[in-house]
Amino acid sequence: MRARDRTAVSALRATLSALDNAEAAPVDEAELRGVALEHSPAGAGATERERRELSERDVADVVRAEATERLDAAAQLTAPAHADRAAQLRAEAAVLLGFLDSPGTQ
Repeated sequence: MRARDRTAVSALRATLSALDNAEAAPVDEAELRGVALEHSPAGAGATERERRELSERDVADVVRAEATERLDAAAQLTAPAHADRAAQLRAEAAVLLGFLDSPGTQ
């Protein structure tokens, strides 16, 4: 991919961030409340958790959700002043959907 293809780069950067967030370890409600200071973990790596490993289907779902988000946002931009932004969002969605339509991604 050429570095000058700003539409694809923008869509892929945002989607990679969404995938990174999807891989984050789930947080238990008990962890949100915290523990007493004397019971907190200490030491290097004491609070590290293994990240989730996404299946191919999970990745496709995230990419599809990112494309849908862009299409929905473009549909909301109906004013003529926003036509360029709406077109950009549709182009980004097309890039993402193109990856889903490629062989080996289903």
